[in-house]
This record gives sequence, structure tokens and C-alpha cells, in this order.
Amino acid sequence: MQFKRRDFIKTSALASTSMLAPNFLSGFAKPRQYRSRSGKILIVVQLSGGNDGLNTVIPYENDIYYKSRPQLGVTKQEVLKINSVQGLNPVMHSLQSLYDEGLVSIVNSVGYPNPDRSHFRSMDIWHTASDSDEYLQHGWLGKYLDHACGNCQQPYHALEIDDSLSLAMKGQTRNGFAMSNPQQLNRSTNNRFLKAVAKNSHDHDHEQVAYLYKTMIDTQSSATYLFEKAKTYTSKEAYPNTPFGKDLKQIAELITADTDTQIYYVSLTGFDTHANQKNVQERLLKQYADGMLALVNDLKRNDLLKDTLIMTFSEFGRRVQQNASKGTDHGTANNLFLIGEQLHKPGFFNAAPDLSNLDNGDLIHQVDFRNIYATILDKWLDSNAPQVLGKKFNTLNLI
Repeated sequence: MQFKRRDFIKTSALASTSMLAPNFLSGFAKPRQYRSRSGKILIVVQLSGGNDGLNTVIPYENDIYYKSRPQLGVTKQEVLKINSVQGLNPVMHSLQSLYDEGLVSIVNSVGYPNPDRSHFRSMDIWHTASDSDEYLQHGWLGKYLDHACGNCQQPYHALEIDDSLSLAMKGQTRNGFAMSNPQQLNRSTNNRFLKAVAKNSHDHDHEQVAYLYKTMIDTQSSATYLFEKAKTYTSKEAYPNTPFGKDLKQIAELITADTDTQIYYVSLTGFDTHANQKNVQERLLKQYADGMLALVNDLKRNDLLKDTLIMTFSEFGRRVQQNASKGTDHGTANNLFLIGEQLHKPGFFNAAPDLSNLDNGDLIHQVDFRNIYATILDKWLDSNAPQVLGKKFNTLNLI
């Protein structure tokens, strides 16, 4: 079956719909030989929508908290107390058990100077590690792939469990890879038309067409690799029966199958709780906590937790004062979780948020999130953080 350049252009719309849309844009190197994973693994968990940190890690001895939240405040009797002044939301028993094992570090009041309350802009700032008035086109993990990950030529070395790739995973010369389901992706790439295109990839003379050919071949090869790896190990752990739980199970299975992936990225959405927050947030927090327990137990059972670090963040917190709709509006600083066996300071890294010293009703950040990125890059991923982040940020005694 012969395909000429004009035939390819005619049918490229079909190909784009099936697997060449930006969702599946991969890196620039054609996979030829597969190797086993080596080194540390980073799992990034994004709580999208702006999780209310004050009702996640609760300052139960602070009267200002209860005065600010007459309906939303979690009572002292309900709080899962983990030190003398702070505790977890009562639905987070699973995370409390990990905390009690010394596997969790909680960093309070994480943010950045001159915070932005727009979901999209604040997420861009977190994804690119930019200043609030700086607009960057490449993500911090993508730049890690560009500059610091010598063995990350293949797009699946950084894998997002989703249909689209976050800005955090997009570099200048290398991107991560997005995949929500290995079986479905393999079916999409393993069809007659795409196989014919791959066999005739020499028959083109236009730069854009060449790029599409190469993207197609890279995607097809990566899809085949991930599909084969996904068949290697099936977890018996009881994950939450939700899309998020299934995503975490897939990550654990790929790690246990010795997939050559160093960075995994996964999101739990729905945290924009402007109205009737309590039930919505608690449902999501339970999913998160139960999912973390299942993931950690899965990795521990296979002696893999010692090489894995899990970081959980949200693009901003919520305002201290509840609103008239029994919800909370966009705020600023928030808590951030690190989970793993290699933590230097399990428990609380710093003091509870200062509710008596607010900026127009919002928390003032005490830890710049880029200090945490620098710490992960330097101390966990063994890279040059200033080169990746574009400037120097001090590292923290976290890992």
C-alpha cells in the first residue's frame, strides 16, 4: 500500500482526530531500544480547582478559624488531630495512617509573591515556575527533560495519566507523554492507515509533514511499549473505584512492571468549591487519602516506595472567610504534601498558617513553591535546579 505526500495531507485530519492532536504530542526522539527504569521516581498529584487547605489541614485550636467559618469550620471533636494545634479533615483517616508511619511531610503556607487568583494563570505559574508577572512557554518538568535528564530521550520517560499534556510536562525540545488508557491508545495507533504511514515515512519533503510523520512514529512506538508494560503486572490493591483511583492503580502497575518512566503526573479535579463546599470537598479528600494509602501500600509491597516521592499541590488555597453560599472563594497560599520513605522531616515542616496576619483576607505565603521544586530537582532527581528553573532558589531540608 503506497501513500504519497498529497494522500497523507488529505487524510491527516483523520489521523489527527485519532492520535495526532496535541493531546498525544510526544518528544522528538524515535524510540528504538527500551531499557529498564533506574534511579528515583517522582509522582506529581495535582488537586485542580484550588483545594481549601484550611479545611484539609485544620488549625483546630485557632478561634479565628471558627469565627471565619461558622458553618464550614470542622469542629474540634471531628478533627483527626495529628499535633497539638493542627489536624486532618475527618474523612482523611487513610492519610492519617501514613502520617503516623512517618511517611508524610506537610508544608504549610506554600505560594509565591504577588499571587494571582485566576485558575489558569496561577496554574501556569505553578507549571512553569515563573514569577507572577512572567509568562513562560515551557514547564518545569519539561525543562528538566530538556536540560537535566540525560536518559530521557523517549517521551514516555515523563508520563501524564490523562488525555492531554499539562504545561508542566512540555519542554522546549522534549515533551512528556499523555495517556489515559494504554489499551485504547494502542488500538488508536495500531490501525492500517497509521502502519502504512510509518512504513512510508521517507516519502515526504515538507518540514511540517515530516514532523507529523515523526510524531506519529514516536507515538505509535511509545503506545506499543506502554501497552506491553501495562500487561506485565496487575495490582491486587483495593484502590478507590473512581477515575482517580484507577489512574493511581495504573501508575503503580507501570512502576512495578519496571517501566522506563521517571515522572508520573496525575490530577484529581473538582476543588473549585464556591458553594456548598463541605460535601464536595470531603468526597474528593476521601478519594485522595484512600488513593494515597492504596498507592503507598502497593509500592511498599513491591519494595518500590524507597525510590518513590509523591508531591501533592493545588494551584491556590481559598480565602479564610467563608462566603454566603457555604463555600470559599479563591485565595492564595496553601498546604503541600510530600509522601515517601526518604523524608528528612516527617510531620509538619513549618508552623500553622498565621490567621491573625492576613493580606486582605488571604493567607500570606511563607514558603515559595519554587524552593520545593529546587529541592526535588537537586536532591531527588539529581539535577541542576538553577539550570532547570532559570534562577537559583534555596533548597529545603525536606528530602
